[in-house]
Amino acid sequence: MEKNPVQCQFVTALDSIVGKWKPIILYHLLQGKPLRFNELRRLLPGITQRMLTLHLREMEEEELVKRVIYPQIPPKVEYSITEYGMSLSPILEALHQWGAAHVQRKRLN
Repeated sequence: MEKNPVQCQFVTALDSIVGKWKPIILYHLLQGKPLRFNELRRLLPGITQRMLTLHLREMEEEELVKRVIYPQIPPKVEYSITEYGMSLSPILEALHQWGAAHVQRKRLN
């Protein structure tokens, strides 16, 4: 079966940012301030510890998120957006604007 290169590019891109929580995690990290794990959990009511860990690891593997471990007791771990991850900013902003317009449209129907 022949692969469609355009479809593959969309699938690859969406795999990196799609999910219930990934865009919201990225939004918070795009604010510029590194966040600790528990700070992210407070910003995302309803997310489980396991799901947050899974999404952060996946985005770290994609080089969208950087994880820094400080050698202290207790260990301090911070997450921040990478320069590469910053390239998602206009895409996520456009998606956010479209979502707001879509919600408004649905309310009118």
